[in-house]
Amino acid sequence: MMRRLQSLYESGMVLIVLIGTLLLWEVAVYLLRPPPIILPAPSLIWREFLITPGYFLQQSFSTLYTTVVGFVLAVALGLALAVGIVHSKFLERTVYTLLVALNSVPKVALAPLFVLWMGTGIEPKIAIALMLALFSVVIDAVLGLRSVDPDMINLARASRASSFAILRKIRLPNALPSIFAGLKVAISFALVGTIVGEFVAGSEGLGFAILTAQGQFDTPRVFVCLILLGLLGTVLFYIVEFMERLALPWHVSQRTGHAAAP
Repeated sequence: MMRRLQSLYESGMVLIVLIGTLLLWEVAVYLLRPPPIILPAPSLIWREFLITPGYFLQQSFSTLYTTVVGFVLAVALGLALAVGIVHSKFLERTVYTLLVALNSVPKVALAPLFVLWMGTGIEPKIAIALMLALFSVVIDAVLGLRSVDPDMINLARASRASSFAILRKIRLPNALPSIFAGLKVAISFALVGTIVGEFVAGSEGLGFAILTAQGQFDTPRVFVCLILLGLLGTVLFYIVEFMERLALPWHVSQRTGHAAAP
């Protein structure tokens, strides 16, 4: 009961801070009267959304779809690469090194190449989202798969457990906290990659809507897109966190908040 009340209190405080920020923003714009092209008031941004809500929701769905597809592909490929790197010195010296080198290159500089290779459809946007999300998935998964007590591995091998059984019953459960940490970073990077793709070769999506509004000097529309992007990123992050709570109810990171409650 006390935990539930504390949760409601924390949610209420977040809501109060958000409403207070919007009110201060509205009052500051009213008093200082900056041009709407510089800083529109929240009420003007809300009116802009209400003019064509279907348009903004359609662009949001396009961005959401590309982000989720790129993220899912990054998770599948990243976990497969992590398992291979942990079990193969050759892959560690080649693929792992290649990923580190690729991650050092600014992704915006690589985006035009994906357009040249794949055209201007949804494929280059998915590829860029995958590329940005992949590195964090691989790095955290490799770290988690390697962070196993060697005595447990030796005991399993002494019991004639297969490599697959060791992976499934020892390495993977031990690596889940690290993997989910990587996934929470990766979902944000996937959204960033999607926007980069929409900037470079998009014909729809919130990134394309921002470019279109910028060309028309429509600042309220730009702010609508930015707020929707913030909402998308927040929702996707907490979905991954919710999945982590379902998969790791036993982990100390999930018990800390409850233990702190009286």
